[in-house]
Amino acid sequence: MRWSQMHIPTLREDPAEADAPSHRLLLRAGYIRQLAAGHYALLPLGVRVRSKIIQIIREEMDRIGAQEFLLPGLHPAEIWQRSGRWEEIFTTLAQELSSYRQLPQIWYQFRTKFRDEPRPKAGLLRAREFTMKDSYSFDLAPEGLDRSFDRHHEAYVRIFERLGIPAMPVEASSGSMGGSASVEFMCLSDAGEDVVAHCPACGYAANLEKATSRLAPAADGPGLPAPERFDTPGVRTIDDLAENFDASADRQIKTLVYVVDGRTTLVLLRGDHALAEQKLIDTTGAAAVRPAYPEEIRAALHASAGSLGAVGVTGLQVIADVSLRGRRDMFTGANIDGAHLRGVDVDRDIVVDTWADLREVVAGEACVRCGEPLQLQRAIEVGRIFKLGHKYSEALGASVLNADGKRAMIIMGSYSIGVERAMATIVECHRDERGIVWPLAVAPFEVAVVVAQPDDADTARYGAQIYEQLRDAGVDVIVDDRPDRVGVKFRDVELVGIPVRVTVGKRGLADGVVEVTCRASGETERVAVDEAVEHVRRMLASHH
Repeated sequence: MRWSQMHIPTLREDPAEADAPSHRLLLRAGYIRQLAAGHYALLPLGVRVRSKIIQIIREEMDRIGAQEFLLPGLHPAEIWQRSGRWEEIFTTLAQELSSYRQLPQIWYQFRTKFRDEPRPKAGLLRAREFTMKDSYSFDLAPEGLDRSFDRHHEAYVRIFERLGIPAMPVEASSGSMGGSASVEFMCLSDAGEDVVAHCPACGYAANLEKATSRLAPAADGPGLPAPERFDTPGVRTIDDLAENFDASADRQIKTLVYVVDGRTTLVLLRGDHALAEQKLIDTTGAAAVRPAYPEEIRAALHASAGSLGAVGVTGLQVIADVSLRGRRDMFTGANIDGAHLRGVDVDRDIVVDTWADLREVVAGEACVRCGEPLQLQRAIEVGRIFKLGHKYSEALGASVLNADGKRAMIIMGSYSIGVERAMATIVECHRDERGIVWPLAVAPFEVAVVVAQPDDADTARYGAQIYEQLRDAGVDVIVDDRPDRVGVKFRDVELVGIPVRVTVGKRGLADGVVEVTCRASGETERVAVDEAVEHVRRMLASHH
Protein backbone atom coordinates (compact mmCIF):
# COMPACT_ATOMS: atom_id res chain seq x y z
CA MET A 1 0.00 0.00 0.00
CA ARG A 2 1.24 3.47 -0.92
CA TRP A 3 0.62 6.35 1.48
CA SER A 4 0.15 8.68 -1.49
CA GLN A 5 -2.83 6.62 -2.66
CA MET A 6 -4.41 5.98 0.74
CA HIS A 7 -6.91 8.20 2.54
CA ILE A 8 -5.13 9.12 5.79
CA PRO A 9 -6.38 12.62 6.67
CA THR A 10 -4.13 13.51 9.60
CA LEU A 11 -4.71 16.75 11.50
CA ARG A 12 -2.05 19.04 12.93
CA GLU A 13 -4.20 20.40 15.78
CA ASP A 14 -6.29 18.68 18.44
CA PRO A 15 -9.99 18.67 17.51
CA ALA A 16 -11.97 20.89 19.86
CA GLU A 17 -14.73 18.31 20.35
CA ALA A 18 -12.40 15.51 21.53
CA ASP A 19 -12.76 14.88 25.27
CA ALA A 20 -10.60 11.77 25.78
CA PRO A 21 -7.04 11.02 24.62
CA SER A 22 -8.18 8.14 22.40
CA HIS A 23 -10.88 10.32 20.84
CA ARG A 24 -8.38 13.08 20.14
CA LEU A 25 -5.74 10.78 18.66
CA LEU A 26 -8.07 8.65 16.54
CA LEU A 27 -9.45 11.85 14.99
CA ARG A 28 -6.03 13.46 14.53
CA ALA A 29 -4.44 10.34 13.08
CA GLY A 30 -7.20 9.86 10.50
CA TYR A 31 -8.84 6.72 11.89
CA ILE A 32 -12.38 8.03 12.50
CA ARG A 33 -14.71 10.89 11.64
CA GLN A 34 -17.89 11.82 13.47
CA LEU A 35 -21.16 11.74 11.54
CA ALA A 36 -23.42 12.63 14.48
CA ALA A 37 -23.24 12.38 18.26
CA GLY A 38 -22.26 8.78 19.06
CA HIS A 39 -21.96 7.75 15.39
CA TYR A 40 -18.54 7.42 13.76
CA ALA A 41 -17.24 6.51 10.33
CA LEU A 42 -14.17 4.26 10.41
CA LEU A 43 -11.69 5.37 7.76
CA PRO A 44 -9.28 2.92 6.06
CA LEU A 45 -6.78 2.83 8.94
CA GLY A 46 -9.61 2.30 11.43
CA VAL A 47 -11.03 -0.54 9.35
CA ARG A 48 -7.65 -2.26 9.32
CA VAL A 49 -7.28 -2.07 13.11
CA ARG A 50 -10.89 -3.19 13.64
CA SER A 51 -10.29 -6.19 11.36
CA LYS A 52 -7.21 -7.26 13.34
CA ILE A 53 -9.05 -6.94 16.66
CA ILE A 54 -11.91 -9.06 15.31
CA GLN A 55 -9.47 -11.69 14.04
CA ILE A 56 -7.79 -12.03 17.45
CA ILE A 57 -11.19 -12.40 19.15
CA ARG A 58 -12.29 -14.90 16.49
CA GLU A 59 -9.17 -17.03 16.94
CA GLU A 60 -9.62 -17.24 20.70
CA MET A 61 -13.35 -17.97 20.43
CA ASP A 62 -12.66 -20.73 17.92
CA ARG A 63 -10.00 -22.08 20.28
CA ILE A 64 -12.68 -22.83 22.92
CA GLY A 65 -14.91 -24.56 20.36
CA ALA A 66 -17.22 -21.65 19.60
CA GLN A 67 -18.99 -21.49 16.25
CA GLU A 68 -19.50 -18.24 14.36
CA PHE A 69 -22.96 -17.15 13.20
CA LEU A 70 -24.28 -14.04 11.48
CA LEU A 71 -27.79 -13.20 12.62
CA PRO A 72 -30.23 -10.57 11.35
CA GLY A 73 -30.04 -7.15 12.92
CA LEU A 74 -33.78 -6.55 12.53
CA HIS A 75 -35.86 -8.70 14.91
CA PRO A 76 -39.57 -9.37 15.40
CA ALA A 77 -40.83 -7.45 18.45
CA GLU A 78 -42.57 -10.58 19.77
CA ILE A 79 -39.22 -12.13 20.72
CA TRP A 80 -38.23 -9.10 22.80
CA GLN A 81 -41.64 -9.06 24.43
CA ARG A 82 -41.39 -12.73 25.40
CA SER A 83 -37.85 -12.43 26.78
CA GLY A 84 -38.44 -9.17 28.64
CA ARG A 85 -35.50 -7.37 27.02
CA TRP A 86 -33.98 -6.56 23.64
CA GLU A 87 -32.51 -10.01 23.30
CA GLU A 88 -30.38 -11.83 20.78
CA ILE A 89 -31.91 -14.35 18.39
CA PHE A 90 -29.51 -17.13 19.40
CA THR A 91 -32.01 -18.54 21.90
CA THR A 92 -34.66 -18.91 19.21
CA LEU A 93 -32.18 -20.93 17.13
CA ALA A 94 -31.43 -23.06 20.19
CA GLN A 95 -35.03 -24.28 20.02
CA GLU A 96 -33.78 -26.64 17.28
CA LEU A 97 -31.54 -28.43 19.78
CA SER A 98 -33.40 -31.57 20.78
CA SER A 99 -31.09 -33.79 22.85
CA TYR A 100 -28.60 -33.38 25.68
CA ARG A 101 -26.14 -35.19 23.39
CA GLN A 102 -25.93 -32.00 21.29
CA LEU A 103 -24.72 -29.99 24.26
CA PRO A 104 -22.66 -28.03 25.10
CA GLN A 105 -22.82 -25.45 22.34
CA ILE A 106 -21.10 -22.05 22.15
CA TRP A 107 -22.34 -19.70 19.42
CA TYR A 108 -21.04 -16.23 18.62
CA GLN A 109 -21.23 -13.41 16.11
CA PHE A 110 -19.87 -9.95 15.32
CA ARG A 111 -22.76 -7.56 14.76
CA THR A 112 -23.47 -3.84 14.60
CA LYS A 113 -25.46 -2.77 17.65
CA PHE A 114 -27.46 0.36 18.31
CA ARG A 115 -27.86 1.79 21.80
CA ASP A 116 -30.05 4.78 22.65
CA GLU A 117 -27.19 6.31 24.60
CA PRO A 118 -28.45 9.58 26.13
CA ARG A 119 -24.96 11.04 26.60
CA PRO A 120 -22.52 9.75 23.98
CA LYS A 121 -19.00 10.93 24.75
CA ALA A 122 -15.30 10.07 24.54
CA GLY A 123 -15.49 9.01 20.90
CA LEU A 124 -15.59 5.23 20.50
CA LEU A 125 -15.69 4.63 24.27
CA ARG A 126 -19.36 5.58 24.56
CA ALA A 127 -21.13 5.43 21.20
CA ARG A 128 -24.64 4.79 19.92
CA GLU A 129 -23.53 2.52 17.08
CA PHE A 130 -20.77 -0.06 17.45
CA THR A 131 -19.67 -3.63 16.72
CA MET A 132 -20.21 -6.20 19.45
CA LYS A 133 -18.90 -9.70 19.76
CA ASP A 134 -21.75 -11.62 21.39
CA SER A 135 -21.50 -15.24 22.37
CA TYR A 136 -23.93 -17.56 24.14
CA SER A 137 -23.32 -20.92 25.74
CA PHE A 138 -25.97 -23.64 25.98
CA ASP A 139 -25.57 -26.43 28.52
CA LEU A 140 -27.72 -29.05 30.23
CA ALA A 141 -26.77 -28.42 33.85
CA PRO A 142 -25.18 -25.77 36.08
CA GLU A 143 -21.88 -27.67 36.08
CA GLY A 144 -21.76 -27.34 32.29
CA LEU A 145 -22.48 -23.62 32.52
CA ASP A 146 -19.62 -23.29 35.01
CA ARG A 147 -17.26 -24.90 32.49
CA SER A 148 -18.45 -22.67 29.62
CA PHE A 149 -18.13 -19.59 31.83
CA ASP A 150 -14.60 -20.54 32.87
CA ARG A 151 -13.57 -21.23 29.27
CA HIS A 152 -14.80 -17.79 28.25
CA HIS A 153 -12.96 -16.27 31.21
CA GLU A 154 -9.73 -17.88 30.03
CA ALA A 155 -10.37 -16.86 26.42
CA TYR A 156 -10.98 -13.25 27.45
CA VAL A 157 -7.74 -13.15 29.42
CA ARG A 158 -5.89 -14.31 26.29
CA ILE A 159 -7.78 -11.88 24.02
CA PHE A 160 -6.96 -8.83 26.09
CA GLU A 161 -3.33 -9.90 26.51
CA ARG A 162 -3.02 -10.19 22.71
CA LEU A 163 -4.73 -6.83 22.21
CA GLY A 164 -2.35 -5.16 24.64
CA ILE A 165 -5.14 -4.21 27.07
CA PRO A 166 -4.24 -4.74 30.77
CA ALA A 167 -7.74 -5.93 31.71
CA MET A 168 -8.64 -6.83 35.29
CA PRO A 169 -11.50 -9.29 35.97
CA VAL A 170 -13.81 -7.77 38.58
CA GLU A 171 -16.96 -8.94 40.32
CA ALA A 172 -20.04 -7.25 38.91
CA SER A 173 -23.79 -7.06 39.18
CA SER A 174 -25.73 -9.03 36.58
CA GLY A 175 -28.06 -6.04 36.19
CA SER A 176 -30.95 -6.32 33.76
CA MET A 177 -29.43 -9.45 32.20
CA GLY A 178 -30.22 -11.42 35.35
CA GLY A 179 -28.47 -14.66 36.24
CA SER A 180 -26.33 -15.91 39.08
CA ALA A 181 -22.89 -14.43 38.34
CA SER A 182 -21.20 -11.74 36.30
CA VAL A 183 -17.59 -10.70 35.75
CA GLU A 184 -16.50 -7.50 34.03
CA PHE A 185 -13.08 -7.08 32.45
CA MET A 186 -11.91 -3.60 33.38
CA CYS A 187 -8.98 -1.55 32.15
CA LEU A 188 -7.88 1.07 34.67
CA SER A 189 -7.96 4.46 32.94
CA ASP A 190 -8.84 8.06 33.73
CA ALA A 191 -10.99 8.01 30.59
CA GLY A 192 -13.25 5.33 32.06
CA GLU A 193 -16.74 5.98 33.36
CA ASP A 194 -16.85 3.01 35.69
CA VAL A 195 -15.20 2.90 39.12
CA VAL A 196 -13.47 -0.22 40.44
CA ALA A 197 -12.75 -0.98 44.07
CA HIS A 198 -9.42 -2.78 44.11
CA CYS A 199 -7.18 -4.22 46.80
CA PRO A 200 -3.52 -4.24 45.69
CA ALA A 201 -2.65 -6.55 48.60
CA CYS A 202 -4.84 -9.56 47.72
CA GLY A 203 -6.25 -8.75 44.28
CA TYR A 204 -9.90 -8.36 45.29
CA ALA A 205 -11.68 -6.27 42.67
CA ALA A 206 -15.31 -5.34 42.07
CA ASN A 207 -17.17 -2.49 40.47
CA LEU A 208 -19.05 -0.08 42.72
CA GLU A 209 -22.35 -1.81 41.91
CA LYS A 210 -21.02 -4.96 43.60
CA ALA A 211 -18.09 -3.99 45.83
CA THR A 212 -18.23 -4.40 49.59
CA SER A 213 -15.80 -3.82 52.44
CA ARG A 214 -15.28 -4.37 56.15
CA LEU A 215 -16.45 -1.67 58.54
CA ALA A 216 -14.97 -1.09 61.98
CA PRO A 217 -17.34 -2.28 64.75
CA ALA A 218 -19.52 0.53 66.11
CA ALA A 219 -19.12 1.51 69.77
CA ASP A 220 -22.70 2.39 70.66
CA GLY A 221 -23.77 3.68 74.04
CA PRO A 222 -26.70 2.17 75.96
CA GLY A 223 -29.16 4.56 74.34
CA LEU A 224 -32.58 5.47 75.72
CA PRO A 225 -35.51 3.31 76.89
CA ALA A 226 -37.49 4.68 73.94
CA PRO A 227 -36.87 7.12 71.06
CA GLU A 228 -37.04 10.76 72.17
CA ARG A 229 -38.34 13.45 69.84
CA PHE A 230 -36.61 16.85 69.67
CA ASP A 231 -37.13 19.91 67.51
CA THR A 232 -34.73 20.57 64.63
CA PRO A 233 -35.96 23.71 62.86
CA GLY A 234 -34.25 24.37 59.55
CA VAL A 235 -32.48 20.98 59.48
CA ARG A 236 -32.63 19.53 55.96
CA THR A 237 -29.49 17.41 55.64
CA ILE A 238 -27.28 14.92 57.42
CA ASP A 239 -24.65 17.65 57.81
CA ASP A 240 -27.17 20.07 59.31
CA LEU A 241 -28.06 17.59 62.05
CA ALA A 242 -24.42 16.71 62.68
CA GLU A 243 -23.28 20.32 63.03
CA ASN A 244 -26.12 21.65 65.19
CA PHE A 245 -27.17 18.71 67.38
CA ASP A 246 -24.00 16.69 68.06
CA ALA A 247 -25.21 13.84 65.86
CA SER A 248 -22.25 12.60 63.81
CA ALA A 249 -23.19 11.22 60.40
CA ASP A 250 -22.24 7.65 61.36
CA ARG A 251 -24.80 7.83 64.19
CA GLN A 252 -27.63 8.88 61.89
CA ILE A 253 -30.09 6.70 59.96
CA LYS A 254 -30.56 8.04 56.43
CA THR A 255 -34.07 7.32 55.13
CA LEU A 256 -34.56 7.27 51.36
CA VAL A 257 -37.93 6.71 49.75
CA TYR A 258 -37.99 4.66 46.54
CA VAL A 259 -40.72 3.27 44.32
CA VAL A 260 -39.81 -0.37 43.62
CA ASP A 261 -42.00 -1.97 40.94
CA GLY A 262 -44.74 0.45 41.97
CA ARG A 263 -44.38 -0.20 45.72
CA THR A 264 -43.31 2.60 48.06
CA THR A 265 -40.20 1.42 49.89
CA LEU A 266 -38.03 2.90 52.64
CA VAL A 267 -34.32 2.36 52.14
CA LEU A 268 -32.20 2.85 55.28
CA LEU A 269 -28.46 3.52 55.40
CA ARG A 270 -25.98 4.98 57.82
CA GLY A 271 -25.87 8.76 57.49
CA ASP A 272 -22.36 8.81 56.09
CA HIS A 273 -23.04 6.12 53.48
CA ALA A 274 -24.32 6.48 49.92
CA LEU A 275 -26.75 4.08 48.26
CA ALA A 276 -25.45 1.92 45.42
CA GLU A 277 -28.73 1.85 43.51
CA GLN A 278 -27.84 -1.29 41.56
CA LYS A 279 -27.52 -3.15 44.87
CA LEU A 280 -31.11 -2.16 45.66
CA ILE A 281 -32.19 -3.42 42.23
CA ASP A 282 -30.31 -6.69 42.75
CA THR A 283 -31.73 -7.12 46.27
CA THR A 284 -35.33 -6.64 45.17
CA GLY A 285 -35.09 -8.21 41.71
CA ALA A 286 -37.23 -5.29 40.56
CA ALA A 287 -37.67 -4.29 36.94
CA ALA A 288 -38.41 -0.63 37.75
CA VAL A 289 -36.73 1.32 40.57
CA ARG A 290 -36.75 5.09 41.02
CA PRO A 291 -36.59 7.69 43.81
CA ALA A 292 -40.04 8.75 44.97
CA TYR A 293 -41.37 12.17 43.98
CA PRO A 294 -41.86 14.80 46.75
CA GLU A 295 -45.65 14.41 46.66
CA GLU A 296 -45.28 10.61 46.96
CA ILE A 297 -42.96 11.03 49.96
CA ARG A 298 -45.42 13.32 51.76
CA ALA A 299 -48.33 11.00 51.02
CA ALA A 300 -46.43 8.05 52.50
CA LEU A 301 -44.78 9.65 55.55
CA HIS A 302 -46.56 13.00 56.01
CA ALA A 303 -43.26 14.86 56.01
CA SER A 304 -40.68 16.20 53.61
CA ALA A 305 -37.20 14.94 52.86
CA GLY A 306 -34.88 15.91 55.71
CA SER A 307 -37.24 14.80 58.46
CA LEU A 308 -37.94 11.20 57.40
CA GLY A 309 -37.56 8.02 59.43
CA ALA A 310 -38.80 4.46 59.74
CA VAL A 311 -39.59 4.36 63.47
CA GLY A 312 -43.19 3.26 63.97
CA VAL A 313 -43.83 3.01 60.24
CA THR A 314 -46.21 0.27 59.11
CA GLY A 315 -47.60 -0.67 55.74
CA LEU A 316 -44.42 0.20 53.81
CA GLN A 317 -41.61 -2.12 52.76
CA VAL A 318 -38.41 -1.37 54.69
CA ILE A 319 -34.99 -2.44 53.35
CA ALA A 320 -31.96 -1.65 55.52
CA ASP A 321 -28.24 -1.80 54.96
CA VAL A 322 -26.52 -4.45 57.08
CA SER A 323 -24.28 -1.81 58.68
CA LEU A 324 -27.34 -0.70 60.73
CA ARG A 325 -28.07 -4.12 62.20
CA GLY A 326 -27.86 -4.02 65.99
CA ARG A 327 -27.11 -0.29 66.18
CA ARG A 328 -28.30 1.67 69.25
CA ASP A 329 -28.50 5.31 70.33
CA MET A 330 -29.08 6.49 66.76
CA PHE A 331 -30.69 9.62 65.29
CA THR A 332 -33.36 9.68 62.57
CA GLY A 333 -36.21 11.82 61.27
CA ALA A 334 -39.50 11.85 63.18
CA ASN A 335 -41.73 12.12 60.07
CA ILE A 336 -42.67 15.59 61.29
CA ASP A 337 -41.14 18.55 59.50
CA GLY A 338 -38.55 20.17 61.77
CA ALA A 339 -38.31 17.25 64.19
CA HIS A 340 -36.02 14.25 64.74
CA LEU A 341 -35.65 11.31 67.11
CA ARG A 342 -32.65 10.41 69.29
CA GLY A 343 -31.93 7.19 71.18
CA VAL A 344 -33.19 4.93 68.39
CA ASP A 345 -32.45 1.20 68.74
CA VAL A 346 -32.72 -0.18 65.22
CA ASP A 347 -33.68 -3.74 66.17
CA ARG A 348 -36.17 -2.55 68.81
CA ASP A 349 -37.74 0.44 67.08
CA ILE A 350 -37.78 -0.34 63.36
CA VAL A 351 -39.44 -3.26 61.58
CA VAL A 352 -36.99 -4.20 58.81
CA ASP A 353 -38.32 -6.49 56.10
CA THR A 354 -35.01 -7.09 54.34
CA TRP A 355 -31.37 -6.68 55.39
CA ALA A 356 -28.95 -6.25 52.49
CA ASP A 357 -25.59 -4.80 51.48
CA LEU A 358 -26.78 -1.53 49.94
CA ARG A 359 -23.99 0.97 50.48
CA GLU A 360 -21.36 2.20 48.09
CA VAL A 361 -17.82 1.55 49.31
CA VAL A 362 -15.30 4.38 49.61
CA ALA A 363 -11.54 4.46 49.25
CA GLY A 364 -9.57 3.46 52.31
CA GLU A 365 -12.16 1.08 53.76
CA ALA A 366 -10.87 -2.36 54.67
CA CYS A 367 -10.83 -5.06 52.00
CA VAL A 368 -13.49 -7.67 52.66
CA ARG A 369 -10.94 -10.44 52.08
CA CYS A 370 -7.70 -9.30 53.69
CA GLY A 371 -8.48 -6.11 55.59
CA GLU A 372 -6.01 -3.89 53.72
CA PRO A 373 -7.20 -0.46 52.44
CA LEU A 374 -9.21 -0.46 49.21
CA GLN A 375 -8.37 1.80 46.30
CA LEU A 376 -10.99 3.29 43.99
CA GLN A 377 -9.90 3.77 40.39
CA ARG A 378 -11.67 4.80 37.19
CA ALA A 379 -11.86 2.09 34.55
CA ILE A 380 -13.14 1.20 31.09
CA GLU A 381 -15.30 -1.91 30.80
CA VAL A 382 -13.91 -3.84 27.82
CA GLY A 383 -15.73 -7.16 28.23
CA ARG A 384 -18.37 -8.89 30.31
CA ILE A 385 -19.42 -12.47 30.99
CA PHE A 386 -22.71 -13.60 32.58
CA LYS A 387 -24.21 -16.78 33.90
CA LEU A 388 -27.76 -16.23 32.63
CA GLY A 389 -29.28 -19.44 33.95
CA HIS A 390 -32.72 -20.39 32.60
CA LYS A 391 -34.22 -16.89 32.27
CA TYR A 392 -34.25 -16.68 28.49
CA SER A 393 -34.48 -20.38 27.64
CA GLU A 394 -37.68 -20.54 29.72
CA ALA A 395 -39.04 -17.36 28.14
CA LEU A 396 -38.43 -18.66 24.62
CA GLY A 397 -38.97 -22.38 25.21
CA ALA A 398 -35.48 -23.74 24.52
CA SER A 399 -35.29 -27.26 25.96
CA VAL A 400 -33.82 -30.68 25.22
CA LEU A 401 -34.47 -34.25 26.27
CA ASN A 402 -32.13 -35.32 29.07
CA ALA A 403 -30.60 -38.76 29.63
CA ASP A 404 -33.85 -39.94 31.25
CA GLY A 405 -35.89 -38.88 28.23
CA LYS A 406 -37.46 -36.00 30.14
CA ARG A 407 -37.70 -32.43 28.93
CA ALA A 408 -35.05 -30.09 30.51
CA MET A 409 -34.56 -26.38 29.99
CA ILE A 410 -31.20 -25.36 28.55
CA ILE A 411 -29.02 -23.31 30.90
CA MET A 412 -27.30 -20.34 29.27
CA GLY A 413 -24.38 -17.95 29.54
CA SER A 414 -23.80 -14.66 27.72
CA TYR A 415 -20.44 -13.08 26.87
CA SER A 416 -19.61 -9.80 25.08
CA ILE A 417 -16.74 -7.58 23.87
CA GLY A 418 -17.16 -4.19 22.21
CA VAL A 419 -14.81 -4.04 19.23
CA GLU A 420 -14.50 -0.28 18.71
CA ARG A 421 -14.35 0.30 22.45
CA ALA A 422 -11.43 -2.15 22.54
CA MET A 423 -9.77 -0.11 19.78
CA ALA A 424 -10.12 3.12 21.77
CA THR A 425 -8.97 1.42 24.98
CA ILE A 426 -5.79 0.21 23.27
CA VAL A 427 -5.05 3.82 22.34
CA GLU A 428 -5.72 4.96 25.92
CA CYS A 429 -3.08 2.44 27.05
CA HIS A 430 -0.56 2.88 24.23
CA ARG A 431 0.19 6.53 23.37
CA ASP A 432 2.70 9.27 24.00
CA GLU A 433 3.09 12.97 23.23
CA ARG A 434 3.71 12.20 19.55
CA GLY A 435 0.65 10.02 18.96
CA ILE A 436 -0.55 6.43 19.05
CA VAL A 437 1.85 3.55 19.80
CA TRP A 438 -0.04 0.50 18.51
CA PRO A 439 0.91 -2.98 19.73
CA LEU A 440 2.18 -4.90 16.74
CA ALA A 441 -0.77 -7.33 16.68
CA VAL A 442 -3.37 -4.65 15.96
CA ALA A 443 -1.42 -1.92 14.15
CA PRO A 444 -2.88 -0.91 10.77
CA PHE A 445 0.55 -1.64 9.27
CA GLU A 446 3.51 -3.30 10.93
CA VAL A 447 6.10 -1.29 9.03
CA ALA A 448 6.25 2.07 7.25
CA VAL A 449 8.99 2.53 4.67
CA VAL A 450 9.65 6.27 4.48
CA VAL A 451 11.31 7.46 1.28
CA ALA A 452 13.07 10.62 2.41
CA GLN A 453 13.70 12.07 -1.08
CA PRO A 454 11.24 10.48 -3.53
CA ASP A 455 12.47 12.80 -6.31
CA ASP A 456 15.92 11.17 -6.12
CA ALA A 457 16.00 8.16 -8.44
CA ASP A 458 18.27 5.94 -6.31
CA THR A 459 16.40 6.72 -3.09
CA ALA A 460 13.03 6.04 -4.73
CA ARG A 461 14.36 2.79 -6.26
CA TYR A 462 15.78 1.44 -2.98
CA GLY A 463 12.67 2.49 -1.07
CA ALA A 464 10.43 0.64 -3.53
CA GLN A 465 12.72 -2.39 -3.43
CA ILE A 466 12.68 -2.69 0.38
CA TYR A 467 8.91 -2.14 0.42
CA GLU A 468 8.32 -4.89 -2.15
CA GLN A 469 10.69 -7.32 -0.41
CA LEU A 470 8.93 -6.80 2.93
CA ARG A 471 5.54 -7.23 1.28
CA ASP A 472 6.69 -10.42 -0.44
CA ALA A 473 7.96 -11.68 2.94
CA GLY A 474 4.43 -11.40 4.37
CA VAL A 475 5.00 -8.17 6.28
CA ASP A 476 2.05 -5.76 6.53
CA VAL A 477 3.82 -2.71 5.13
CA ILE A 478 3.08 0.74 3.70
CA VAL A 479 5.50 2.94 1.79
CA ASP A 480 5.38 6.69 2.33
CA ASP A 481 6.17 7.94 -1.15
CA ARG A 482 4.59 11.39 -0.76
CA PRO A 483 6.49 14.41 -2.09
CA ASP A 484 6.48 15.99 1.38
CA ARG A 485 9.34 16.98 3.66
CA VAL A 486 10.74 14.04 5.61
CA GLY A 487 9.85 15.72 8.92
CA VAL A 488 6.18 15.78 7.92
CA LYS A 489 6.35 12.08 7.07
CA PHE A 490 8.01 11.21 10.36
CA ARG A 491 5.35 13.10 12.31
CA ASP A 492 2.56 11.30 10.46
CA VAL A 493 4.09 7.85 10.95
CA GLU A 494 4.49 8.57 14.66
CA LEU A 495 0.98 10.03 14.98
CA VAL A 496 -0.58 7.07 13.18
CA GLY A 497 1.41 4.75 15.43
CA ILE A 498 3.07 2.29 13.05
CA PRO A 499 5.44 0.09 15.13
CA VAL A 500 8.50 0.08 12.84
CA ARG A 501 9.79 2.78 10.50
CA VAL A 502 12.43 2.14 7.83
CA THR A 503 13.89 5.39 6.53
CA VAL A 504 15.54 5.30 3.12
CA GLY A 505 17.49 8.51 2.43
CA LYS A 506 20.32 9.82 0.29
CA ARG A 507 22.68 10.35 3.21
CA GLY A 508 22.26 6.83 4.54
CA LEU A 509 22.44 5.21 1.14
CA ALA A 510 25.77 6.97 0.58
CA ASP A 511 27.00 4.85 3.52
CA GLY A 512 25.11 1.76 2.32
CA VAL A 513 22.60 1.84 5.19
CA VAL A 514 18.99 2.60 6.04
CA GLU A 515 17.62 3.63 9.44
CA VAL A 516 15.25 1.32 11.34
CA THR A 517 13.28 3.01 14.16
CA CYS A 518 11.13 1.35 16.82
CA ARG A 519 8.06 3.49 17.53
CA ALA A 520 7.65 2.28 21.14
CA SER A 521 11.24 2.82 22.29
CA GLY A 522 12.26 5.54 19.85
CA GLU A 523 15.55 3.73 19.25
CA THR A 524 17.08 3.93 15.76
CA GLU A 525 19.59 1.52 14.23
CA ARG A 526 21.61 1.92 11.06
CA VAL A 527 21.34 -1.30 9.09
CA ALA A 528 23.02 -2.33 5.84
CA VAL A 529 20.64 -2.00 2.91
CA ASP A 530 20.89 -5.67 1.91
CA GLU A 531 20.23 -6.75 5.52
CA ALA A 532 17.30 -4.42 6.18
CA VAL A 533 14.48 -6.82 5.31
CA GLU A 534 15.84 -9.66 7.43
CA HIS A 535 16.56 -7.26 10.31
CA VAL A 536 12.96 -6.01 10.25
CA ARG A 537 11.62 -9.56 10.09
CA ARG A 538 13.62 -10.47 13.19
CA MET A 539 12.34 -7.36 14.98
CA LEU A 540 8.74 -8.27 14.20
CA ALA A 541 9.23 -11.90 15.18
CA SER A 542 10.63 -10.90 18.57
CA HIS A 543 7.46 -8.93 19.32
CA HIS A 544 4.96 -11.60 18.26
